[in-house]
Amino acid sequence: MYGKFVHEAVIKSKAPISGATVHIVDELYDHGAIILQKSVPVAPDDTPETLAARVSRIEHEIYPEAIRLFAEGKVKIEEQHVEIESHA
Repeated sequence: MYGKFVHEAVIKSKAPISGATVHIVDELYDHGAIILQKSVPVAPDDTPETLAARVSRIEHEIYPEAIRLFAEGKVKIEEQHVEIESHA
């Protein structure tokens, strides 16, 4: 599931949080080892659009952070296990 369908499903299920994940891409959809995750609260009056905007803001935080960690050689991956040297 991707795009607006994710946000619609989160709201429909009454989940209290949603979020974004940066992970390694492998041959299976949404399967690779997780590098970073961040969550946001789901508000009672959220629409798919308002939730998508909130998730987008955290995506813009964690994607550059993941790239920085890779560029600095701080990410070690072994199959589905990820180790990250301490980061702030």
